[in-house]
Amino acid sequence: MSDAGDKVARIRELNDNFRKTFAGGMMMMTASVAALPEMVRSAAWLKVSEFDAWDTGNDPHHEHDFINFELCNRNFFWKCDYYAPDMNSGSEDPSDPEKTVRVGLLMLAEDY
Repeated sequence: MSDAGDKVARIRELNDNFRKTFAGGMMMMTASVAALPEMVRSAAWLKVSEFDAWDTGNDPHHEHDFINFELCNRNFFWKCDYYAPDMNSGSEDPSDPEKTVRVGLLMLAEDY
């Protein structure tokens, strides 16, 4: 595997771990998700952590950094972004957890 392929595989591994465990970064939600009933929010976070329906349509770069799903007749998105440790700019290398803070954002499709 090439160096680029190795980096993508490492980014995917880190993103999957973050998404499944919520460890290694910060999980956030938009105000519209926060306003939903607690049981809907909880079910949405569970869907994020259990998601495994990756295909070229939702994962063209093979990083597992974006998902969408339907729950309670609402369309949800979750997006993972990569920041530098100071949170003032993007990470220079998302494959390096020492140089990256992952931020996952759960939103309704209409928030996007």
